[in-house]
Amino acid sequence: MSKENQPSGNKIAGFFKALGADLADIGTTFTQGNWMTKVSFLIMGFGPLLRKQFVRGIALLLTEIAFIYYMVSFGTGYLKDITTLGTQGRGFNPDGTVSYGDNSFFILLYSILSIIIVFAFIFVWRINVRQNKNAEKLLAEGKKLPTVKQDLLSLLDEHFDKTLLALPFMGVFLFIVLPIIFMVCVAFTNYDAQHQAPAQLFTWVGFDNFKNLFSMGSTGFGSTFLTVLGWTIVWAFFATFLNYFLGMVVAMLINKKGIKFKKLWRTILVMTIAVPQFVSLLYIGKMFAADGLVNGYLMKWGWIDKAIPFWTDPTIAKVLIIILNCWVGIPYIMLICTGLLMNIPADLYESARIDGANAFQMFRKITLPYMLFVTGPFLLTQFTGNLNNFNIIYLLSGGGPQSMKLTGGAGHTDLLVTWLYKLTLTNTDYKMAAVLGIMVFLVTAVISLVVYNILPSVKDEEGFQ
Repeated sequence: MSKENQPSGNKIAGFFKALGADLADIGTTFTQGNWMTKVSFLIMGFGPLLRKQFVRGIALLLTEIAFIYYMVSFGTGYLKDITTLGTQGRGFNPDGTVSYGDNSFFILLYSILSIIIVFAFIFVWRINVRQNKNAEKLLAEGKKLPTVKQDLLSLLDEHFDKTLLALPFMGVFLFIVLPIIFMVCVAFTNYDAQHQAPAQLFTWVGFDNFKNLFSMGSTGFGSTFLTVLGWTIVWAFFATFLNYFLGMVVAMLINKKGIKFKKLWRTILVMTIAVPQFVSLLYIGKMFAADGLVNGYLMKWGWIDKAIPFWTDPTIAKVLIIILNCWVGIPYIMLICTGLLMNIPADLYESARIDGANAFQMFRKITLPYMLFVTGPFLLTQFTGNLNNFNIIYLLSGGGPQSMKLTGGAGHTDLLVTWLYKLTLTNTDYKMAAVLGIMVFLVTAVISLVVYNILPSVKDEEGFQ
């Protein structure tokens, strides 16, 4: 059984087994190592320097010096306040000057950074121990240690992957990993407009925010969360599959034998996505406003007596958003399906015709299975993207219409991601926005994993080969 298919319990047991083996190896290295190796446990790089591996030794020694300097001059000062996130708020000194006191935001941010740096240092320290062990082994076997030149050249040869990925790794850590960890931590605090640094301190509140999200009381977010979650899933389903099947139908119609001006029809459809989505969505949203072109002409022609509440009636707004999304989505799907339809062997259709199959049967037995097999991962990507499709909702309806029944500034057409945006920028409720961000991740991850495991292209990779 491969590692990917092992039960989670076996993976956890394997992790602790590997951890135990690694700790035992550290102990063995110390007890059986020479004096240089033992000193290197305390002074990193000491052994490599004495063995004339200057690049490794200097790099390890500088890492330890930088770590100690950071922790003494900066990190420890924030870590000591991690349990309270500060105790002294902003005030005034006896001489009238402002005393800013603690800043909960910086305490939390730099404490997280410091904890990560501690784990990174432990990782580098383990490399230091392993390098001393390997050096002793090579010398005991009568072999030469790598020279400075060999160490430097290895960064452009067998270790070039590490050299190449060093800068991107730092970027991912600073701009993705660290903000995500910070957001998760904020979900367990009372960080909002009333507890906003540096004017006010915020502190830990445990799982109170999560309880509030699922609370069905008048002040809880439970009812709103379920309403928005339900609409998010409904929207993602229709926005994905309606566009998919309509785009496939359009592609099949254009590719059908006997259809003239095929390039013209494809060009017209592509033109709809050539215009920036930001412009087209704002324009369409204004067209369906109460005083927009659609209502204006319908009343001018006498078809209606009063404006249709396209954006003020929840049901009409939701249906209209799903329909208007087809304008944006169908051309993409049409282009994808056009290429795939050309790759289906014509012999399959010819054999089906000989067997007496009609057009619908050929579509159901040949075209659709092939398309679903090839585009399965793409469909999953589209569905996941639609769960977090901010542009369509925000530019068309702004998440409205609003309702007193919905809390946290949510509207009837808000998705979880647009509601999160409102909680952050409009309501300044960072704690609930962080909780909602975690829930968005969980919903997206669970749906993606479940759907991914039932995709035919995953379960039967050889099916159409």
